[in-house]
Amino acid sequence: MDRHEILRLSALELGEAIKQKRTTSVEACEAYLDKIEEHNGRYNAFITVRRADALKEAADADRRILSGELTCPLAGVPVAVKDNICTEGLLTTCGSRMLSGFVPPYDATVIRKLKDEGMIILGKTNMDEFAMGSTTETSYFGPTLNPWDEARVPGGSSGGSAACVAAGLAPIALGSDTGGSIRQPASFCGITGLKPTYGKVSRYGLVAFGSSLDQIGPMGRDALDIAAMLNLISGCDPKDQSSSESAGLDLDAVRSFDLNGKTIGLPEQYFSEGMDKEVKDRVMEAVKLLESSGAKVETFPMPIMDYAIPTYYIICCAEACSNLSRYDGIKYGYAPEDVDDLSELYIRSRSEGFGMEVKRRIMLGNFVLSSGYYDAYYNKALQAKTLIKKAFDEAFDKYDVVLGPVAPTPALKAGESLSDPLKMYLGDICTVLINIIGVPAISVPCGFTSEGLPVGMQLIGKHFDEETLLGFTYAYQKLTSGEAYEKRFPEGL
Repeated sequence: MDRHEILRLSALELGEAIKQKRTTSVEACEAYLDKIEEHNGRYNAFITVRRADALKEAADADRRILSGELTCPLAGVPVAVKDNICTEGLLTTCGSRMLSGFVPPYDATVIRKLKDEGMIILGKTNMDEFAMGSTTETSYFGPTLNPWDEARVPGGSSGGSAACVAAGLAPIALGSDTGGSIRQPASFCGITGLKPTYGKVSRYGLVAFGSSLDQIGPMGRDALDIAAMLNLISGCDPKDQSSSESAGLDLDAVRSFDLNGKTIGLPEQYFSEGMDKEVKDRVMEAVKLLESSGAKVETFPMPIMDYAIPTYYIICCAEACSNLSRYDGIKYGYAPEDVDDLSELYIRSRSEGFGMEVKRRIMLGNFVLSSGYYDAYYNKALQAKTLIKKAFDEAFDKYDVVLGPVAPTPALKAGESLSDPLKMYLGDICTVLINIIGVPAISVPCGFTSEGLPVGMQLIGKHFDEETLLGFTYAYQKLTSGEAYEKRFPEGL
């Protein structure tokens, strides 16, 4: 099988081709590593690439597949990993100067699971610093560019993972989602991205941003690849007390999902003023296609959405300032030279080691937790969280899924929101509610703007009901024949 054929396959198709001996894990990894070498300088999707070790592990995976030791559908398949997920012996920077030389002494639980099942890590992908941002422009290692239009951002904070899948530099990737950081870049880059239920995937080894919000999830070409990867990485972990055991996904049930009689709720507030017309039009066209295939669609009010942004940013900044207090230049992290005393070490380590967006969120977090403001802000945000959960519980009593756009706009031009943080924060309005209450949600490509930019629709499901979300997604992708990915990929890069 030649390189072009290998790069055309989805992750599951590639895994099957390796098992059938039509290709090998070594050949697949070489194809992707060669393409990364050719094109990563163009997109800056990877911070670290591991060629020698990846090929060595691929040869071992081929041997174990041949002996029958490895039976996972994704065995031997290469994968990209966001650079805030710890990898033993491999640089893990979180896109920050603070961790620019940090090499973890252990693997995150998801990484251990990937290795145990024979997947091959190609490298670590670029990201907004400490996952704080929506554009992958706040990285210490420079911005990532959108493969659809290099003058635009790929979204964030998992922009490197999204861009590498969209550009064909990896068949599948892992990202993390604190307020939309998987779904929004998946939308901007025309791929599929899932934020699982909070607790479905262990957070052990994920560098913390907002501990009650963070979740690792897969980013790939279609629903089946996402389902197979989720089966591999999910499960209860004694090292993460917030993780839960849940049933694995039935890939045959996802493949045969029937839209007939399924119910979809559309919150009115998702389609209010401020929504780009072409984004709204593409999402509504997708809704009509689902409706024509038997789904029942109903619009309903969800006024609590007006409190989404302030609630999210109060909670996430409060948790971020606590989580990032450990970086002091002593135990690990950036340590400046020529300091005279401990106070200067603390000040210079954090002022030089952190970028502006991280500093902004640390300051906001300390403010909302400070004496005199805790009740006015943080307590109020927790009360709003309860009301948001109640509103979604009521919606899920009536609907199988809730549907809306992923973002109010297509991919922004580079630099557009960096100069206006409030604009960047408001761009998360469609995604942050999901993290606040811990339900799963997926970004599904649903067409293009007149400028050829991808648009994503968001499907939101009940706790631990990823199978329904992925069933809806696969049914829709069958109806559209994977339009978003196929439109770009036939000619390659």
